[in-house]
Amino acid sequence: MRVVLAKNWWSLVIRGLLAISLGLIAMVRPGVKLGTLVLLFGYYALIDGLVSFAGVMRAAEAHERWASLLVEALADIAIGVVTLAWPAIPALSLVYVIAAWALLTGIFEVAAGFRLRRHVRGEWLLALSGVASLVLGILMLSLPLVGPLAIARWVGVYAFVFGALLLGLGFRLRTWGRRHRVPAARPSL
Repeated sequence: MRVVLAKNWWSLVIRGLLAISLGLIAMVRPGVKLGTLVLLFGYYALIDGLVSFAGVMRAAEAHERWASLLVEALADIAIGVVTLAWPAIPALSLVYVIAAWALLTGIFEVAAGFRLRRHVRGEWLLALSGVASLVLGILMLSLPLVGPLAIARWVGVYAFVFGALLLGLGFRLRTWGRRHRVPAARPSL
């Protein structure tokens, strides 16, 4: 399992950079139209899910079980498809869709993070990214009528923090793999 994770460090880096990009756009341009935010989030979730799914497939090739990350990847893909297919989604519906997605993915990220700790001693970044997702989901469910500007900021801050955590995890796994002489895998999307 450690070898597969270290070989697929690049998928976490891609996902992290993608999330940071979404976060910066949402924070720098919080007044962006709701429709644009919906499309940005939809593309982010879809691409994040596809990259995550590529990492899961690598794990499956090595006969590793990462069901929690598979569920997260499928949830990302599903939410991306839903938001892209329904760009005129009402703001309140968008809040509930994002909240459900954040809670679901957060649960599975925390589970995968605890599983990762068993194999890479002291690793906590994946579980912490799951906690960030859970916080976003709880915040959005607690205050669903706060308005599009606040939602854009929340999503922006979340995406930036989440991306930074994944980026850090990706590079930590890369370093771990080099120390343990794990051959690099070629990215395949």
